[in-house]
Amino acid sequence: MKTSDFYYDLPQELIAQTPLERRDSSRLMVLHRETGELEHRHFYDIVDYLQPGDCLVMNDSRVLPARLLGHRVPTGGAVELLLLQDKGGGVWECLAKPGRKLHPGAELSFGDGALTATVTAEEEGGNRLVQFHYEGIFLELLERLGKMPLPPYIREELADGERYQTVYSRVTGSAAAPTAGLHFTKELLQRIADKGVSLAYITLHVGLGTFRPVKADEITEHHMHSEFCMLSAETAEVLNRTRQNGGRIICVGTTSCRTLESLAEPDGTFTEKSAWTDIFIYPGYQFRAMDALITNFHLPESTLIMLVSAFAGYDHVMHAYHEAVKSRYRFFSFGDAMFIE
Repeated sequence: MKTSDFYYDLPQELIAQTPLERRDSSRLMVLHRETGELEHRHFYDIVDYLQPGDCLVMNDSRVLPARLLGHRVPTGGAVELLLLQDKGGGVWECLAKPGRKLHPGAELSFGDGALTATVTAEEEGGNRLVQFHYEGIFLELLERLGKMPLPPYIREELADGERYQTVYSRVTGSAAAPTAGLHFTKELLQRIADKGVSLAYITLHVGLGTFRPVKADEITEHHMHSEFCMLSAETAEVLNRTRQNGGRIICVGTTSCRTLESLAEPDGTFTEKSAWTDIFIYPGYQFRAMDALITNFHLPESTLIMLVSAFAGYDHVMHAYHEAVKSRYRFFSFGDAMFIE
């Protein structure tokens, strides 16, 4: 298939710039993948579609406030770093602006000198290796000095950084939020648990590659980025029990889906495991772990809309997206949701 097959026309005003006041008040499109039938509900209605014995799988990764704004020493020129990967020993791989000024040896300062740094190397592709210097705990400094690395299509400042975190986030390490989970409140999760649905957690640290456009004409020529994911023994036990008892495994978001599909055994069972995954799911893929999916509306020609099309069928998904545009759904990270069963 061609990348252009996954294009749809999206008016700019439908890209949600801010979260709704109530997380679970977004709209919910329900897509029945056997028939292509669509229903229009609200996210708090998701409880109606979950059955006792089902298992809801959520990504508990927490977004690192990884955007640092500071200045070069001694010139005072503005600088921006986006932390991508912890290399150990206080060294991080970063996106850096302005790149033409940040050569190895450049000295940087953030938060009036509470955090300083030295550019140590330029990587292939233009990223920089940066050695940070600080006293205390680095993550605590980041929480104080860093800003949320919002996606490039969001131009509004976020008043409350917690609105770009899920209510169940706990393992810091993502460069972007697993956004399907942003719709849940603690109260909604309690209602789901009270119905007899198991709540299980995996961890996949979302990389900025999730926003990387597919540039290849043929989708099979696209190279996926790698992300680190983990499946605990406790979650593996819950998933295996769900399968044995005939319940459904329902993934919250494409990150949960990619984790389970990467770490599941060939027979569809689960064990404690962690790995780097670059799995690319597109039409023709045979799912072995997931029975239903909660997800947001994704960018045209993205690997995420390809994954959703693999699960629900290309024609059904493209029809659903055209209906979402026509019905003025809100798109992308702070937008509305879709449940595919």
